[in-house]
Amino acid sequence: MRELYPPIEPFRRHTIAVSDLHSIYVEECGNAEARKILFLHGGPGGGIQADYRRFFDPARWHVILFDQRGCGRSTPCAELRENTTWDLVSDIETIRTQLEIERWTVFGGSWGSTLALAYAETHPERVAALILRGVFLGRRLEVDWLYQNGASRIFPDVWEQFIAPIPPEERQDMLSAYFRQLTSDDQETQIRAARAWSMWEGMVSTLLPDPARARAYGEEQFARAFARLECHYFVNNCFLSPEDQLLKNADRLRNIPGIILHGRYDIVCPAENAWELQRVWPEARLEILDATGHSAMEPALRARLVEVTDEFASR
Repeated sequence: MRELYPPIEPFRRHTIAVSDLHSIYVEECGNAEARKILFLHGGPGGGIQADYRRFFDPARWHVILFDQRGCGRSTPCAELRENTTWDLVSDIETIRTQLEIERWTVFGGSWGSTLALAYAETHPERVAALILRGVFLGRRLEVDWLYQNGASRIFPDVWEQFIAPIPPEERQDMLSAYFRQLTSDDQETQIRAARAWSMWEGMVSTLLPDPARARAYGEEQFARAFARLECHYFVNNCFLSPEDQLLKNADRLRNIPGIILHGRYDIVCPAENAWELQRVWPEARLEILDATGHSAMEPALRARLVEVTDEFASR
């Protein structure tokens, strides 16, 4: 089974002001003369991690990664203003033009797949290929599955911890109830809700529950950005109109080669999402991996992602 490439440091870092309010952190890794690939992290609000650089052969890829608005090393942290899907699509174009890149491959998982699709459907001429993992299409039924009724029936014990901050009379609309707490003027209320929200996703993201992962998701600064931004995007239908916009506009992907990898036992983003996407984008190759959940670090999924980036580097 393939392993990640060895740890690598960026050869260049940038802080780019994308508005009067927001500045985003960008880093470049690998070989500046090689093929260009953009890594889009999940969440919204997840931020980039050092291990994300390791999915790519540093000799054959010039890798660009960035923290999306409001998270990671981008500023201001957890800011909801001027933070929409289309702001992020604009930021990607700003990065591309500032780095003088004509076309690039786009790699995105979970929310990163949503953003990759939104970008590719807006700027198809700039996308050489798409590598997607754990597809999320931004529809309300997908959000309700994770935060209202669905995943709760598979993880009832963990669900009980997730609903604990919400008064019983508000639990018929968990998304709205959480949004009220996550935007509360009371910081203690905000942080308690952020930790519960983030640790829920941390616990259900892997095939086998990993309490250490959940605790990491509960770290205060990460949890606040992750929970506030996710909830902000989800109460606003990910700023997609209509909500199945990404499926309806899939004809714009027809000339873009791609691959979709999805864990069969992905609780965060059910495999049905990937199946529906491939039906309207038949040029893409879909692989559903058994014994695999949502996280890109699941052993079989991690190995396959490395194999795929190697394959695309050789094209």
